[in-house]
Amino acid sequence: MKLTVWTYEGPPHVGAMRVATAMKGLHYVLHAPQGDTYADLLFTMIERRNHRPPVSYTTFQARDLGSDTATLFKTSCQDAVDRFNPQAIIVGASCTAELIQDDPAGLAETMGLSIPVIALELPSYQRKENFGADETFYQIVKHLAKSQERTPRVTCNILGPTALGFRHRDDVEEITGLLSDLGINVNVVAPLGATPADITRLPAAHFNVLLSPETGEAAARWLEKNHNQPYTKIVPIGVGATRDFIAEVGDIVGKPVMIDESRLRLPWWSRSVDSTYLTGKRVFIFGDGTHVAAHARIARDEMGFEVVGIGCYNREMARPIRALAKEYGLTALITDDYLEVEQAIETLSPEMILGTQMERHIGKRLGIPCAVISAPVHVQDYPARYSPQVGFEGANVIFDTLIHPLVMGLEEHLLTMFRDDFEFHDDAGPSHHGGKAVARSATPEPAPQPDSDNIVWLSDAEKELKKIPFFVRGKARRNTETFAIEKGLHEISLDTLYEAKAHYAR
Repeated sequence: MKLTVWTYEGPPHVGAMRVATAMKGLHYVLHAPQGDTYADLLFTMIERRNHRPPVSYTTFQARDLGSDTATLFKTSCQDAVDRFNPQAIIVGASCTAELIQDDPAGLAETMGLSIPVIALELPSYQRKENFGADETFYQIVKHLAKSQERTPRVTCNILGPTALGFRHRDDVEEITGLLSDLGINVNVVAPLGATPADITRLPAAHFNVLLSPETGEAAARWLEKNHNQPYTKIVPIGVGATRDFIAEVGDIVGKPVMIDESRLRLPWWSRSVDSTYLTGKRVFIFGDGTHVAAHARIARDEMGFEVVGIGCYNREMARPIRALAKEYGLTALITDDYLEVEQAIETLSPEMILGTQMERHIGKRLGIPCAVISAPVHVQDYPARYSPQVGFEGANVIFDTLIHPLVMGLEEHLLTMFRDDFEFHDDAGPSHHGGKAVARSATPEPAPQPDSDNIVWLSDAEKELKKIPFFVRGKARRNTETFAIEKGLHEISLDTLYEAKAHYAR
């Protein structure tokens, strides 16, 4: 179960798949057993892609281990080249195939193929998916990029977006328009939509825009060192970061740049009456390092929330996230165990979670609203509509993403508060059909049931507890039970609830 659902990152060969699937004219030959052949499921179902990923498997079985699996790999390579006619291939092994040590790189080199063969050495048992994507893209750039003259006009490359990236498709479109407004054309976007031939043209640009550090930083560093191409360090997610990004681009090209902000609505909306009653809400943020850092700034500085917890699952970003947490007066949670994340959320009892699809499930269990801001994601996080995260339009989208769960949660709280009303109780018809609403029939109250600590909630106290806002109700219950245990009480009455409330308010 954990391997299929409850994991933040897959093995590194999944990262390689994300790069191969993002590109065109590139094929990935993966030495893998039958159980590792799940690329179609990942990309066609979750990302709603309309074509199959360019991945071929050797699909060896248990009976093949006693024979020549090396020949099986070479046959798969030749078949992939003959069938798909790619401009280049990448070769590697899955975590299971790595154990039999067939050396796909060496085997492919001996075949004398007429196209570039890029070997991947991905340590399956030490690193994970984002590292696999970053290393794969780096190796492709390192093998294919060629020195050449700069373009006559100032251009840049956009590096990092991949398949299965969080809103990468829309982010590329938004940032391309933003750069165009700054008078800068895009030379190549890679890996998303690029061919091996496009990779050779990367050094023609004047600088690189690093859109996704998790999957493009190694390539950006290599291009800076070997082709004298600076790259941007700011990811333009949020109003402040977008303005800082524009200033950074101006510094790189050596001239001030200005842009029209008329499409930007977030600053005014976040100060409007509809939003100010949500300011000060306590939020917990968890996901990949890039999006966590961006949303921490948005939550605190642009939305007026209070950040009470912060963390990331990709250990490559542990250092900057720890530094950021220290700046916020917090201790960062660096883990890939969702149970630790759930425990942290339960302890902090925030009023909102910003996280991944895992945190969304945790939030449902705890009754806390959650907005998804980072991969890993679910099929519903690949909307058909235009929904970027970067730039000024991305800031507008993020405002909706953060506000709507709170507003919906408030509606749920109001319905709970008025559930004893003749119009809104569970047995009544729709409230707009007032004439059909009927009074709740009197039913005997159920006998109180003791919980695991032998504490019994009396009916009047339980009824009053339900009036407490949903996002702090769990904490109120735990505090009251702790208070009752300390006082040696086995029943919690209405008076006990009020006494506990007064005790913790001191």
